[in-house]
Amino acid sequence: MKGRVLAINTGSTSTKIGFFADGETLFEQNLVHSVSDLAKYDSVMDQDLMRRDSITEFLFEKGVKLEDIDIVMARAGLITPVETGVYEVTETMRKALIEARNGVHACNLSGLIADDIAVEVNEARRAAGISTVCRAYIADPPMADEMLPEAKVGGLPEFSRRALCHALNSRAMVRRYAADHGVADFRSLAVIVAHMGGGSSVTLHKDGKIIDTNDAHGGDGPISAERAGSVPGFPLVEMCFSGKYTKDEVKKRLVGKGGAVAWFGTNDFREIAARADAGDRVAANFIEGYCLSVAKYIAALSTDLCGRIDAIILTGGVANNRAMMEKITRRVKFIAPVSVYPGENELESLADNGYRVLSGEFKVKTYAGSSGH
Repeated sequence: MKGRVLAINTGSTSTKIGFFADGETLFEQNLVHSVSDLAKYDSVMDQDLMRRDSITEFLFEKGVKLEDIDIVMARAGLITPVETGVYEVTETMRKALIEARNGVHACNLSGLIADDIAVEVNEARRAAGISTVCRAYIADPPMADEMLPEAKVGGLPEFSRRALCHALNSRAMVRRYAADHGVADFRSLAVIVAHMGGGSSVTLHKDGKIIDTNDAHGGDGPISAERAGSVPGFPLVEMCFSGKYTKDEVKKRLVGKGGAVAWFGTNDFREIAARADAGDRVAANFIEGYCLSVAKYIAALSTDLCGRIDAIILTGGVANNRAMMEKITRRVKFIAPVSVYPGENELESLADNGYRVLSGEFKVKTYAGSSGH
Protein backbone atom coordinates (compact mmCIF):
# COMPACT_ATOMS: atom_id res chain seq x y z
CA MET A 1 0.00 0.00 0.00
CA LYS A 2 1.46 3.30 -1.11
CA GLY A 3 0.56 6.80 0.01
CA ARG A 4 0.00 8.94 3.08
CA VAL A 5 -3.46 9.08 4.60
CA LEU A 6 -4.85 11.43 7.23
CA ALA A 7 -7.92 10.01 9.00
CA ILE A 8 -10.33 12.20 11.02
CA ASN A 9 -13.06 11.11 13.43
CA THR A 10 -14.89 13.86 15.34
CA GLY A 11 -16.68 12.90 18.54
CA SER A 12 -18.72 14.88 21.04
CA THR A 13 -15.77 16.04 23.19
CA SER A 14 -12.72 15.01 21.18
CA THR A 15 -11.29 14.68 17.70
CA LYS A 16 -9.40 11.50 16.86
CA ILE A 17 -6.83 11.61 14.09
CA GLY A 18 -4.48 9.07 12.57
CA PHE A 19 -1.63 9.46 10.08
CA PHE A 20 -0.63 6.50 7.95
CA ALA A 21 2.28 6.11 5.53
CA ASP A 22 2.51 3.22 3.05
CA GLY A 23 0.10 1.15 5.12
CA GLU A 24 1.84 1.73 8.45
CA THR A 25 0.40 3.70 11.37
CA LEU A 26 2.77 6.57 12.14
CA PHE A 27 0.60 7.88 14.96
CA GLU A 28 -2.94 8.09 16.32
CA GLN A 29 -4.01 10.86 18.65
CA ASN A 30 -7.14 11.76 20.58
CA LEU A 31 -7.34 15.56 20.71
CA VAL A 32 -9.52 16.28 23.74
CA HIS A 33 -11.45 19.57 23.74
CA SER A 34 -11.96 21.12 27.15
CA VAL A 35 -15.37 21.92 28.55
CA SER A 36 -14.46 25.60 28.55
CA ASP A 37 -13.47 25.48 24.86
CA LEU A 38 -16.68 23.73 23.84
CA ALA A 39 -18.81 26.09 25.96
CA LYS A 40 -17.85 28.96 23.66
CA TYR A 41 -20.05 27.53 20.90
CA ASP A 42 -23.83 27.45 20.77
CA SER A 43 -23.84 24.38 18.53
CA VAL A 44 -21.41 21.57 17.80
CA MET A 45 -21.58 22.64 14.15
CA ASP A 46 -19.92 25.95 15.12
CA GLN A 47 -16.80 24.11 16.31
CA ASP A 48 -15.41 23.30 12.85
CA LEU A 49 -12.66 25.95 12.70
CA MET A 50 -11.52 25.28 16.27
CA ARG A 51 -11.25 21.56 15.63
CA ARG A 52 -9.58 22.03 12.24
CA ASP A 53 -6.94 24.29 13.77
CA SER A 54 -6.29 21.77 16.56
CA ILE A 55 -5.58 19.13 13.91
CA THR A 56 -3.25 21.24 11.77
CA GLU A 57 -1.41 22.50 14.86
CA PHE A 58 -0.86 18.93 16.07
CA LEU A 59 0.37 17.85 12.63
CA PHE A 60 2.86 20.74 12.70
CA GLU A 61 4.07 19.65 16.14
CA LYS A 62 4.57 16.10 14.83
CA GLY A 63 6.58 17.39 11.89
CA VAL A 64 4.02 16.42 9.25
CA LYS A 65 4.09 18.73 6.24
CA LEU A 66 0.66 19.36 4.73
CA GLU A 67 1.97 18.77 1.20
CA ASP A 68 2.89 15.22 2.25
CA ILE A 69 -0.77 14.21 2.72
CA ASP A 70 -2.15 12.33 -0.30
CA ILE A 71 -5.72 11.80 0.85
CA VAL A 72 -7.94 12.85 3.79
CA MET A 73 -10.49 10.30 5.02
CA ALA A 74 -13.31 11.38 7.31
CA ARG A 75 -15.91 9.67 9.44
CA ALA A 76 -19.22 10.00 7.65
CA GLY A 77 -21.92 12.24 9.06
CA LEU A 78 -25.68 11.86 9.20
CA ILE A 79 -26.33 12.48 5.51
CA THR A 80 -29.34 11.16 3.64
CA PRO A 81 -29.35 7.36 3.19
CA VAL A 82 -26.94 6.09 0.53
CA GLU A 83 -25.19 2.89 -0.45
CA THR A 84 -22.05 1.82 1.37
CA GLY A 85 -18.76 2.86 -0.16
CA VAL A 86 -16.47 5.88 -0.46
CA TYR A 87 -17.83 9.31 -1.39
CA GLU A 88 -15.93 12.48 -2.23
CA VAL A 89 -16.86 15.48 -0.09
CA THR A 90 -18.64 17.86 -2.46
CA GLU A 91 -20.61 21.06 -2.06
CA THR A 92 -23.81 19.01 -2.09
CA MET A 93 -22.54 16.90 0.78
CA ARG A 94 -21.22 19.91 2.67
CA LYS A 95 -24.67 21.50 2.46
CA ALA A 96 -26.34 18.35 3.81
CA LEU A 97 -23.85 18.13 6.70
CA ILE A 98 -24.16 21.82 7.61
CA GLU A 99 -27.96 21.71 7.50
CA ALA A 100 -27.90 18.51 9.62
CA ARG A 101 -30.90 17.14 7.74
CA ASN A 102 -30.84 13.84 9.61
CA GLY A 103 -29.69 15.12 12.98
CA VAL A 104 -27.04 17.25 14.64
CA HIS A 105 -24.02 15.18 15.68
CA ALA A 106 -20.32 15.84 16.03
CA CYS A 107 -19.65 13.30 13.27
CA ASN A 108 -21.12 15.81 10.80
CA LEU A 109 -17.97 17.90 11.30
CA SER A 110 -15.53 15.24 10.07
CA GLY A 111 -16.25 15.63 6.36
CA LEU A 112 -16.30 19.43 6.57
CA ILE A 113 -12.96 19.58 8.37
CA ALA A 114 -11.41 16.99 6.03
CA ASP A 115 -12.46 19.04 3.03
CA ASP A 116 -11.07 22.26 4.53
CA ILE A 117 -7.75 20.55 5.28
CA ALA A 118 -7.59 19.15 1.74
CA VAL A 119 -7.86 22.73 0.47
CA GLU A 120 -4.90 23.71 2.69
CA VAL A 121 -2.94 20.66 1.51
CA ASN A 122 -3.45 21.60 -2.14
CA GLU A 123 -2.33 25.18 -1.47
CA ALA A 124 0.84 23.81 0.14
CA ARG A 125 1.34 21.39 -2.76
CA ARG A 126 1.09 24.13 -5.36
CA ALA A 127 3.62 26.19 -3.42
CA ALA A 128 5.94 23.16 -3.31
CA GLY A 129 5.53 22.47 -7.03
CA ILE A 130 3.58 19.21 -6.52
CA SER A 131 1.01 18.64 -9.27
CA THR A 132 -1.08 15.84 -7.74
CA VAL A 133 -4.26 16.83 -5.93
CA CYS A 134 -5.34 15.79 -2.43
CA ARG A 135 -9.05 15.10 -1.98
CA ALA A 136 -11.33 14.52 1.00
CA TYR A 137 -13.65 11.52 1.28
CA ILE A 138 -16.05 9.85 3.67
CA ALA A 139 -16.51 6.09 3.88
CA ASP A 140 -19.44 3.81 4.74
CA PRO A 141 -21.94 6.26 6.29
CA PRO A 142 -23.88 5.05 9.34
CA MET A 143 -27.15 5.58 7.44
CA ALA A 144 -26.00 3.29 4.61
CA ASP A 145 -29.19 1.77 3.19
CA GLU A 146 -28.93 -1.42 1.15
CA MET A 147 -31.56 -3.35 3.06
CA LEU A 148 -33.65 -5.99 1.37
CA PRO A 149 -37.15 -4.61 0.66
CA GLU A 150 -38.74 -7.27 2.84
CA ALA A 151 -36.37 -6.38 5.70
CA LYS A 152 -37.80 -2.87 5.79
CA VAL A 153 -41.37 -4.01 6.39
CA GLY A 154 -42.68 -3.08 9.82
CA GLY A 155 -45.80 -4.20 11.62
CA LEU A 156 -47.42 -0.83 10.91
CA PRO A 157 -47.17 0.91 7.53
CA GLU A 158 -45.91 4.09 9.19
CA PHE A 159 -43.22 2.16 11.09
CA SER A 160 -40.94 0.91 8.31
CA ARG A 161 -37.57 -0.35 9.54
CA ARG A 162 -34.60 1.98 9.01
CA ALA A 163 -30.90 1.25 8.66
CA LEU A 164 -28.52 3.06 10.98
CA CYS A 165 -25.50 0.99 11.91
CA HIS A 166 -21.74 0.92 12.46
CA ALA A 167 -21.13 0.42 8.74
CA LEU A 168 -17.54 1.70 8.73
CA ASN A 169 -16.09 -0.74 11.25
CA SER A 170 -18.40 -3.61 10.28
CA ARG A 171 -17.37 -3.58 6.61
CA ALA A 172 -13.71 -3.18 7.52
CA MET A 173 -13.91 -6.24 9.76
CA VAL A 174 -15.40 -8.29 6.91
CA ARG A 175 -12.44 -7.26 4.74
CA ARG A 176 -10.06 -8.12 7.57
CA TYR A 177 -11.68 -11.53 8.04
CA ALA A 178 -11.37 -12.22 4.32
CA ALA A 179 -7.67 -11.31 4.37
CA ASP A 180 -7.04 -13.44 7.47
CA HIS A 181 -8.72 -16.47 5.87
CA GLY A 182 -7.25 -16.20 2.40
CA VAL A 183 -10.46 -15.10 0.70
CA ALA A 184 -9.53 -13.07 -2.38
CA ASP A 185 -12.73 -11.01 -2.55
CA PHE A 186 -14.61 -10.09 0.65
CA ARG A 187 -17.73 -9.59 -1.47
CA SER A 188 -17.99 -13.35 -1.95
CA LEU A 189 -18.72 -13.87 1.74
CA ALA A 190 -22.00 -13.88 3.67
CA VAL A 191 -21.11 -12.54 7.11
CA ILE A 192 -22.99 -11.35 10.19
CA VAL A 193 -21.15 -8.68 12.19
CA ALA A 194 -22.18 -7.69 15.71
CA HIS A 195 -20.66 -4.33 16.66
CA MET A 196 -20.99 -3.77 20.42
CA GLY A 197 -20.14 -0.39 21.87
CA GLY A 198 -22.20 2.36 23.48
CA GLY A 199 -24.78 1.30 20.92
CA SER A 200 -25.04 -2.05 19.18
CA SER A 201 -25.72 -2.87 15.56
CA VAL A 202 -25.88 -6.30 13.95
CA THR A 203 -25.35 -6.28 10.20
CA LEU A 204 -25.73 -8.91 7.48
CA HIS A 205 -23.20 -8.57 4.65
CA LYS A 206 -23.76 -10.19 1.24
CA ASP A 207 -22.12 -9.34 -2.10
CA GLY A 208 -20.31 -6.46 -0.40
CA LYS A 209 -23.57 -4.84 0.76
CA ILE A 210 -25.30 -4.56 4.11
CA ILE A 211 -28.61 -6.17 3.28
CA ASP A 212 -30.15 -6.14 6.77
CA THR A 213 -29.48 -4.44 10.09
CA ASN A 214 -31.13 -2.59 12.96
CA ASP A 215 -31.58 1.12 13.63
CA ALA A 216 -28.90 1.44 16.29
CA HIS A 217 -29.85 5.03 17.10
CA GLY A 218 -33.61 4.68 16.82
CA GLY A 219 -34.60 2.23 19.53
CA ASP A 220 -34.22 -0.98 17.50
CA GLY A 221 -31.93 -3.95 18.05
CA PRO A 222 -30.22 -5.73 20.94
CA ILE A 223 -29.55 -4.30 24.39
CA SER A 224 -26.38 -2.22 24.54
CA ALA A 225 -24.27 -0.29 27.04
CA GLU A 226 -26.34 2.89 26.62
CA ARG A 227 -29.45 1.79 24.71
CA ALA A 228 -32.51 -0.17 25.67
CA GLY A 229 -32.81 -1.91 22.31
CA SER A 230 -36.19 -3.11 21.09
CA VAL A 231 -38.74 -2.83 23.92
CA PRO A 232 -42.36 -4.05 24.35
CA GLY A 233 -44.86 -1.65 22.79
CA PHE A 234 -47.55 -1.41 25.48
CA PRO A 235 -45.23 -0.58 28.41
CA LEU A 236 -43.60 2.05 26.21
CA VAL A 237 -47.00 3.59 25.46
CA GLU A 238 -47.76 3.67 29.18
CA MET A 239 -44.44 5.43 29.84
CA CYS A 240 -45.13 8.01 27.15
CA PHE A 241 -48.55 8.89 28.58
CA SER A 242 -47.66 8.60 32.26
CA GLY A 243 -46.98 12.33 32.55
CA LYS A 244 -43.64 11.58 34.20
CA TYR A 245 -41.49 12.16 31.12
CA THR A 246 -41.23 14.64 28.29
CA LYS A 247 -40.85 13.44 24.71
CA ASP A 248 -37.09 14.06 24.82
CA GLU A 249 -36.77 12.28 28.16
CA VAL A 250 -38.47 9.16 26.79
CA LYS A 251 -36.11 9.17 23.81
CA LYS A 252 -33.16 9.53 26.18
CA ARG A 253 -34.38 6.55 28.20
CA LEU A 254 -34.25 4.49 25.02
CA VAL A 255 -31.02 5.90 23.58
CA GLY A 256 -28.37 7.30 25.89
CA LYS A 257 -29.67 6.29 29.31
CA GLY A 258 -30.94 2.81 28.48
CA GLY A 259 -29.25 -0.57 28.66
CA ALA A 260 -26.45 -0.91 31.20
CA VAL A 261 -26.73 2.77 32.13
CA ALA A 262 -30.38 2.31 33.18
CA TRP A 263 -29.56 -0.77 35.24
CA PHE A 264 -26.29 0.24 36.86
CA GLY A 265 -25.56 3.89 36.08
CA THR A 266 -22.50 3.02 34.02
CA ASN A 267 -21.74 2.06 30.43
CA ASP A 268 -18.51 0.28 31.43
CA PHE A 269 -18.91 -3.48 31.29
CA ARG A 270 -15.70 -3.90 33.22
CA GLU A 271 -17.46 -2.44 36.27
CA ILE A 272 -20.52 -4.62 35.74
CA ALA A 273 -18.38 -7.74 35.26
CA ALA A 274 -16.49 -6.94 38.47
CA ARG A 275 -19.78 -6.69 40.33
CA ALA A 276 -20.89 -10.02 38.86
CA ASP A 277 -17.59 -11.65 39.89
CA ALA A 278 -18.10 -10.30 43.40
CA GLY A 279 -21.41 -12.14 43.65
CA ASP A 280 -23.89 -9.52 42.43
CA ARG A 281 -26.63 -11.71 40.93
CA VAL A 282 -28.37 -8.79 39.19
CA ALA A 283 -25.15 -7.87 37.38
CA ALA A 284 -24.46 -11.49 36.45
CA ASN A 285 -27.98 -11.95 35.09
CA PHE A 286 -27.78 -8.69 33.12
CA ILE A 287 -24.58 -9.84 31.42
CA GLU A 288 -26.26 -13.13 30.50
CA GLY A 289 -29.29 -11.23 29.18
CA TYR A 290 -27.11 -8.84 27.19
CA CYS A 291 -25.25 -11.70 25.53
CA LEU A 292 -28.49 -13.53 24.81
CA SER A 293 -29.95 -10.36 23.26
CA VAL A 294 -27.02 -10.01 20.85
CA ALA A 295 -27.08 -13.72 20.04
CA LYS A 296 -30.81 -13.61 19.28
CA TYR A 297 -30.30 -10.79 16.80
CA ILE A 298 -27.44 -12.65 15.11
CA ALA A 299 -29.61 -15.74 14.80
CA ALA A 300 -32.52 -13.67 13.47
CA LEU A 301 -30.42 -12.16 10.66
CA SER A 302 -29.21 -15.61 9.63
CA THR A 303 -32.77 -16.37 8.48
CA ASP A 304 -32.45 -13.75 5.73
CA LEU A 305 -30.18 -16.20 3.91
CA CYS A 306 -31.81 -19.39 5.22
CA GLY A 307 -28.84 -19.99 7.49
CA ARG A 308 -26.23 -19.95 4.71
CA ILE A 309 -23.71 -17.83 6.61
CA ASP A 310 -19.93 -18.12 6.12
CA ALA A 311 -18.82 -16.37 9.30
CA ILE A 312 -19.92 -14.39 12.36
CA ILE A 313 -17.75 -11.51 13.60
CA LEU A 314 -17.92 -9.96 17.07
CA THR A 315 -16.38 -6.48 17.30
CA GLY A 316 -16.58 -3.12 19.08
CA GLY A 317 -15.35 -2.03 22.49
CA VAL A 318 -17.36 -4.64 24.41
CA ALA A 319 -15.63 -7.36 22.37
CA ASN A 320 -12.57 -6.80 24.59
CA ASN A 321 -14.45 -8.74 27.28
CA ARG A 322 -13.39 -12.30 26.48
CA ALA A 323 -15.83 -13.97 28.86
CA MET A 324 -18.82 -12.19 27.30
CA MET A 325 -17.66 -13.05 23.79
CA GLU A 326 -17.43 -16.69 24.81
CA LYS A 327 -21.03 -16.55 26.05
CA ILE A 328 -22.23 -15.14 22.71
CA THR A 329 -20.06 -17.56 20.71
CA ARG A 330 -21.49 -20.54 22.57
CA ARG A 331 -24.99 -19.54 21.51
CA VAL A 332 -24.36 -18.80 17.81
CA LYS A 333 -21.48 -21.04 16.69
CA PHE A 334 -24.00 -23.58 15.39
CA ILE A 335 -24.77 -21.06 12.61
CA ALA A 336 -21.20 -20.36 11.44
CA PRO A 337 -17.62 -20.03 12.75
CA VAL A 338 -17.12 -17.04 15.05
CA SER A 339 -14.20 -14.60 14.99
CA VAL A 340 -13.59 -11.82 17.51
CA TYR A 341 -11.99 -8.52 16.48
CA PRO A 342 -12.11 -6.20 19.52
CA GLY A 343 -12.19 -2.41 19.32
CA GLU A 344 -13.87 0.34 17.35
CA ASN A 345 -11.12 0.38 14.66
CA GLU A 346 -12.55 3.50 13.02
CA LEU A 347 -9.28 5.28 12.14
CA GLU A 348 -7.77 2.08 10.74
CA SER A 349 -10.98 1.46 8.82
CA LEU A 350 -10.83 4.93 7.29
CA ALA A 351 -7.20 4.42 6.32
CA ASP A 352 -8.02 1.06 4.74
CA ASN A 353 -10.69 2.71 2.60
CA GLY A 354 -8.23 5.45 1.67
CA TYR A 355 -5.60 3.02 0.47
CA ARG A 356 -8.15 1.13 -1.59
CA VAL A 357 -9.08 4.43 -3.26
CA LEU A 358 -5.43 5.28 -3.92
CA SER A 359 -4.82 1.84 -5.42
CA GLY A 360 -7.88 2.08 -7.66
CA GLU A 361 -9.62 -0.92 -6.04
CA PHE A 362 -12.53 1.20 -4.78
CA LYS A 363 -14.41 3.42 -7.18
CA VAL A 364 -15.36 6.72 -5.59
CA LYS A 365 -19.09 7.41 -5.58
CA THR A 366 -20.93 10.72 -5.96
CA TYR A 367 -23.30 11.90 -3.27
CA ALA A 368 -26.61 12.86 -4.84
CA GLY A 369 -28.29 14.33 -1.79
CA SER A 370 -32.02 13.95 -1.32
CA SER A 371 -32.46 12.53 -4.82
CA GLY A 372 -31.26 9.11 -3.69
CA HIS A 373 -28.30 6.82 -4.24
